[in-house]
Amino acid sequence: MSESIPRWSKASIYPDMWADPQDDPRDTGGVSPDGEFATLQDYLRSYRLTLLMKCEGLDADQLARRSVPPSTMSLLGLLRHLAEVERDWRNWITDGDKEPKIYGAGDADFDGAAAEQAQVDFAYAALAAEQAASDAALAGHHDLGDRLGEDKISVRELYVHRIEEYARHCGHADLLRECIDGRVGQ
Repeated sequence: MSESIPRWSKASIYPDMWADPQDDPRDTGGVSPDGEFATLQDYLRSYRLTLLMKCEGLDADQLARRSVPPSTMSLLGLLRHLAEVERDWRNWITDGDKEPKIYGAGDADFDGAAAEQAQVDFAYAALAAEQAASDAALAGHHDLGDRLGEDKISVRELYVHRIEEYARHCGHADLLRECIDGRVGQ
C-alpha cells in the first residue's frame, strides 16, 4: 500500500471548496447572467477556469503524473486534450481548410504527455490559443439556433458540447489533483 496523502483545501470559510469566495476567479460577485446565451458563456468560462485552477501550482512532473494503469490520463494530458477538442469543434464549423491535430493522431494528446517544462508551457499556450480561436469563430453568432459548417451544427450544440467536455474532465481533474497532493474542492 502506498502512503496516504492528507486531504486539504485553501478555503477557510467552506472547507470543501477549492478557494474562499473572495479568492475564486469564477465568482462574478453578481447576479446570474440573463438569457440562455450569456448563461452558456458563463458556464464555459467557469469550467475553463476550474481546469486551470486544478493545475495551478504544480510542476511538470506532477502535471504529467498518470492516474491509474492502464490509463494515460494526467492533468497535462487534459490540458492537451481540451486544446484538441476546441480545435476539433472549430474544424467542424469552418467552411475553409481544416487545421491539423496539434499533438497527432489517436490519443497522442494523452499518450505523449511527458514531464517536460517545455511541453507544459506549450500545452498552456495551445489551450489558450485554441480557446481564443473558438471564441472568435463564434463571436458573430449570438443566435443559438444558427447552424454552422458542413454538418450544420447549431451554436447551442457547440456550447453545450464544450461545456459537457470541460465539466466531465474537471471531474477527472478533481481526482487527479487529489491524488497528487491531496488538495480537494469543487
